[in-house]
Amino acid sequence: MSALTKIFGTHSDRELKRITPLVDKVESYRDEMKALSDEELRGKTKEYKERLEKGETLDDLLPEAYATVREAASRVLGMEHYRVQIIGGIILHQGRIAEMKTGEGKTLVSTLPAYLNALEGKGVYIVTVNDYLAKRDSEWMGKVHEFLGLTVGVVLNDMSNDERRDAYNCDITYITNNELGFDYLRDNMVIYKEQLVQRGLHYAIIDEVDSVLIDEARTPLIISGQSGKSTKLYEACDILAQQLTRGEDVPEYSKMDAIMGIEQEETGDFIVNEKDKLVNLTQQGVEKVEKFFHIDNLADPENLEIQHNVILALRAHYLMFRDQDYVVKEDQVMIVDEFTGRIMPGRRYSDGLHQAIEAKEHVKVKRESKTLATITFQNFFNKFEKKAGMTGTALTEEKEFRDIYGMDVIEIPTNRPIARIDHQDAVYKTKKEKFKAVVEEVKEAHEKGQPVLVGTITIETSELISGMLKREGIPHTVLNAKFHEQEAEIVAQAGQHGAVTIATNMAGRGTDIKLDEDAREAGGLKIIGTERHESRRIDNQLRGRAGRQGDPGESQFFISLEDDLMRLFGSERLMSVFNALGVPEGEQIQHKMLTSAIEKAQEKIEYNNYGIRKNLLEYDQVNNDQREIIYKERMSVLNGDSMRDAIFKMIQEQVEKSVDTCISNEIPREEWNLNELNEILLPVIPLEPVTEKNIEDIKDVKELKQHLKEQAVLLYEAKETEFPEIEQFRELERVVLLKVIDRKWMDHIDDMDQLRQGIGLQAYGQRDPLVEYKMAGFDMFDEMIAGIQEDTIRLLYHVQVEQKVEREQVAKVTGTNKDESAAKAPKKREHAKVYPNDPCPCGSGKKYKQCCGRKVV
Repeated sequence: MSALTKIFGTHSDRELKRITPLVDKVESYRDEMKALSDEELRGKTKEYKERLEKGETLDDLLPEAYATVREAASRVLGMEHYRVQIIGGIILHQGRIAEMKTGEGKTLVSTLPAYLNALEGKGVYIVTVNDYLAKRDSEWMGKVHEFLGLTVGVVLNDMSNDERRDAYNCDITYITNNELGFDYLRDNMVIYKEQLVQRGLHYAIIDEVDSVLIDEARTPLIISGQSGKSTKLYEACDILAQQLTRGEDVPEYSKMDAIMGIEQEETGDFIVNEKDKLVNLTQQGVEKVEKFFHIDNLADPENLEIQHNVILALRAHYLMFRDQDYVVKEDQVMIVDEFTGRIMPGRRYSDGLHQAIEAKEHVKVKRESKTLATITFQNFFNKFEKKAGMTGTALTEEKEFRDIYGMDVIEIPTNRPIARIDHQDAVYKTKKEKFKAVVEEVKEAHEKGQPVLVGTITIETSELISGMLKREGIPHTVLNAKFHEQEAEIVAQAGQHGAVTIATNMAGRGTDIKLDEDAREAGGLKIIGTERHESRRIDNQLRGRAGRQGDPGESQFFISLEDDLMRLFGSERLMSVFNALGVPEGEQIQHKMLTSAIEKAQEKIEYNNYGIRKNLLEYDQVNNDQREIIYKERMSVLNGDSMRDAIFKMIQEQVEKSVDTCISNEIPREEWNLNELNEILLPVIPLEPVTEKNIEDIKDVKELKQHLKEQAVLLYEAKETEFPEIEQFRELERVVLLKVIDRKWMDHIDDMDQLRQGIGLQAYGQRDPLVEYKMAGFDMFDEMIAGIQEDTIRLLYHVQVEQKVEREQVAKVTGTNKDESAAKAPKKREHAKVYPNDPCPCGSGKKYKQCCGRKVV
């Protein structure tokens, strides 16, 4: 702690001091609210809404509104907010992050700002990490809001669009981060306004905010469509990968080696770098690949796909591990979330890696998909007018929350002092010794009836310890990604006298572990960590499962120098220190140097992961600026705005561009290339050919452009008169523009995705890949806009009254990278069938058969 912190306190201390008078004011209304009848308490909601209309602000209403919710919760749930929960509620209303330890009742805290902000009538989203919690909290905490006269909805993965729309239109909506983000993307792919499900992004309260905005932020949301690429190459590369031999790791090449002229020898066909998760072919490996595929040179551009897929196959075999990174279930490769240990149904590794793993595991290789819509969680949540978050652990990532999301972290004190004892790490030389010590520790606690929760990082470790406990005759339950369906029930029982539970990554489980009296007397819940996680925050979350609300408990991590974290990022000197100390086999050691090395390794990885997320955001920022432009244009079309002015602007720009391509003021009038101008302009705008005779009065380029623009506008107006109803033509403009925008935009997103994957090669040319990506991205966007303009006006000039035009989605959605509902759900009609005598969906007020139902385009 610095000297300044000692004198002035931490940032959290100062902020808590500042809001103390407000907390006191909330508590001062307690007796007044208790004196009200149920009907009078419910009537407060109407009163507050009226006061808002008369000019009061949410801040003005906060003390009374919070006191109202507090009393309602007391009557409906038998739970009255503690003072620290009121503090948390104020922090959330201010759009900040409240760090509240496990068991402090974060779920109840959210009712305060949710109610207050819902009074504005713009909607409040309470974002959770899974469907189970969204449903549970909507039914549980929703009772408080419904008692006070507000509507409560929940959006779940398997819901229809109509059900989603109803839920979004409620005052308070419980939803997962994935559903919220994907509905935003899907709303920007619909073709009728009536198909939209969301309303504005006003205020979001994010539960487990570190899980959503930090852990999940490394993977953008992606909606995919079908690609035509063959899957046979993955299977061929998998066969080849099994024939190649792994070489020894090449030691770091020092300056002294270079001075001495020492040459490094490659061995085997490929080298695996576990630390940076890279695979590289040796020269011998390259020759084997060329022989296998009967090609002359693997480095040729036309062999880029083979080269890429061979590396993918090797990565699948040597860097991706079954029951650790993924499981195989129902003949499908399913990713395991490295932070929570949960299976993530439908999520797929990108860039072909998932297909390579499918080939390795001999399950059906699914066809590669095409990206139709995408956004990062960073950019999505930054679209909200206000957002807040709560979690048990956020301070370790405070800089990231502040820099990327503009949110500071306020540490909220616990309601009761923490009684948990956190022991020093127990360090062993080998994994074998460590696991033996873990089992002995479990055995000792179990004999005295103390409940134990063993936290593991991988499924493989959880099953190894389970086997060892079985041999010792210790009854236990296992909670990992293979059995997560029963997780809530298993976690709830973990605090019972004598219970032993093995769990993979407890992050975000969302269920409190409550102790029975015997368990409390035996010392409370004992947490045993079997190795340190890459992130200190995940370790803290595991620790935080014990010691809730002043309960007794203890925690300790067991580590070996063979653990991945120590092996890859710890200093090699640690092993020599261990050997020098002459530690007997099976004996643990505690040393400041070891603890320091562990923390440094974790900090190094955390900083690296922050860099990955920041890099992702910087790349997506290019896409985000473009996305805003396209989505705004789409929304104008959906809102039924007239596109006539926009079309006229396109026509004029097309004329300007066409003329500038082949004629300029520097070229003498008599040398103008009119044939070239006709070849460029007339296929798009079918004017009379431009000849010397019909422009003989025109002296310069400016006059030529003006003349052609006037002719083009007259021609367009003539096209309008061909249609019996002008609104019919206005709808036609919207249909054509929507169709062209969607087709071009989806191709552009996929092109940008391909560009992003290949841009790293720029680094070899001593150029910044991000700068190159931005420049190329802007050029591609300009080309796309020009393409939209050209295709739109060409279609409109050539449209025939007899032809039929309807709004239709230009690409078939096959799924997302985070769920598989799109692929598996039964087909439902997106909107009701329109019959000839029904009102036209375009909103003209006419019958469908007399408007858009006529045979046009």
